[in-house]
Amino acid sequence: MEEQKSYFVHPSACVDDGASIGAGTKIWHFSHISAGASIGEGCNLGQNVFVAPGVTIGSHCKIQNNVSVYDGVQLGDYVFCGPSMVFTNVQRPRCKYPQAGHEFYKPTPVGEGASIGANATIVCGHRIGRHAFIAAGSVVTKDVPDHAVMMGNPARQRGWACECGESLTEELVCPKCGRRYEQGPDGLAEKGKA
Repeated sequence: MEEQKSYFVHPSACVDDGASIGAGTKIWHFSHISAGASIGEGCNLGQNVFVAPGVTIGSHCKIQNNVSVYDGVQLGDYVFCGPSMVFTNVQRPRCKYPQAGHEFYKPTPVGEGASIGANATIVCGHRIGRHAFIAAGSVVTKDVPDHAVMMGNPARQRGWACECGESLTEELVCPKCGRRYEQGPDGLAEKGKA
C-alpha cells in the first residue's frame, strides 16, 4: 500500500529520497528536488525547477518555470521567483579548477516576501531584503535593503515597495493599503511594528 503524500508531485518530476516537502506544496513537470533540500508548506514549483541539496525554501513560495535554486540559496516565506531568473553560488567558476563544496559556495539569503522578476540574475553572496522587488532582467551585484525596488544592470535602487507590492510615496506611505514606513539599518520597517 503506497503512502499518501500531503503534497503533489507531477509524474514527470523527480523527488529524491531525503528531500523534505511541506503539506500542500505542488511540484510540476520535469522538476528535480534533491536529497537534503527542504521546501515549506503551500509552495508552487513550476516546470523544470531544480532545487539543490542543502537548499531551504520557506512556506508559500512561488518558483516559476526554469529556475534553479542552488546550494547556498535560502528563500524565506512568500518569496516569488519569476520565470527563468538565475541564482549563482560560486563567484569565479572554472571548469578546469572545480570549486565544488560548501567552502566555495557563497550564501544568498532572500528575505520574506521578496519578489524577483523574470530573467533577473542574483550574483551570489548578496542578501535580498524582506519585501524587496527586483525588476525583470536586473542583475543584482550587491546587498538589497528591505523594501528596495532594484532595476537595471547592474541593479540600482529606484524606490521603495510596500509589503503589498505597491510603490511607496516620497513620505514612505503606501497609496493602496495605507501602511507607513520609516528608514532603519536594513532598509525600511513598518511604523509601529517591532
